Amino acid sequence: MQPRSKSFDSKSDAERWARTLEAELDRCGALPDTRVAESTTLTAILTRYRDEISPTKRSSVSEVARINAILRRPICHRTLALLSTADLASYRDERLKKVAPATVIRELNTISHAIDTARREWGIHLAQNPAKLVRRPALPRGRTRRLEGNEEQILLAAADAGRVRYLRPLIVLAIETGMRRGELLSLRWEHVDLEQRVAHLPMTKNGTSRDVPLSTRAVETLRALRTGESEMVFTAAPNAVRLAWERLTRRVGLEDLHLHDLRHEAVSRLFEKGFNVAEVATISGHRELRMLQRYTHLRAADLASRLG
Repeated sequence: MQPRSKSFDSKSDAERWARTLEAELDRCGALPDTRVAESTTLTAILTRYRDEISPTKRSSVSEVARINAILRRPICHRTLALLSTADLASYRDERLKKVAPATVIRELNTISHAIDTARREWGIHLAQNPAKLVRRPALPRGRTRRLEGNEEQILLAAADAGRVRYLRPLIVLAIETGMRRGELLSLRWEHVDLEQRVAHLPMTKNGTSRDVPLSTRAVETLRALRTGESEMVFTAAPNAVRLAWERLTRRVGLEDLHLHDLRHEAVSRLFEKGFNVAEVATISGHRELRMLQRYTHLRAADLASRLG
């Protein structure tokens, strides 16, 4: 068997490399070719992943930005052969001092996907993916904010009194359909069937299409909106909607109410009307029932009335 040798800056790195080779020898009966992993840095893998894999994804813009941010971190100078779970755990802990747990989870998952791609498709041998072994930080509890009392009426009255004419129908449709802001703003008239009471979304956040059933109130709102020659139901830009919403909620003193909370409200109302989990997931577009649970904030008083 051909002897293997390599120089290291520290004894601990050398010992780790030797242990990895010994483990592979015990498992396979032969030494794998680890030379590529020993000379390839995490920077090289993430850069190739960003340039070749990320552009094929619907979320390419956000993923490219995330990878560019990771590339500025010292951990990227590590070669894949020496990248350890301890390195990634230290990276996690340092990042948690500056950004939210959800951001750290996305970064670790991106690193993990890049390493998996390198192992499966780029001929880089690693005994295991160290990013898969790192404990992810716990996510904070999801928001439970719902509309209380006459808050819906307050919002609609303020929207009627304001100068932004699309706010009222946007609020109503968000509550009635559970659509995300981006889904509402990308909705085209050609995909709205008021007779069948269905709005078709060709592409959603999950990368799939979805048909959203329309309530009587949603149909009436859409009929009132259908004027002019625009191909879009709403012609406002996302940032304009965000600013208009912030001004509206500030004006009526509901600054802790997010536009996305109306989606929470819609999903919770569907459960309160008696829809089961599968039916709600079909309407809302949630692919993971675990995620759907975060949006389901049933009022105890409403549930009590059903107990008899």
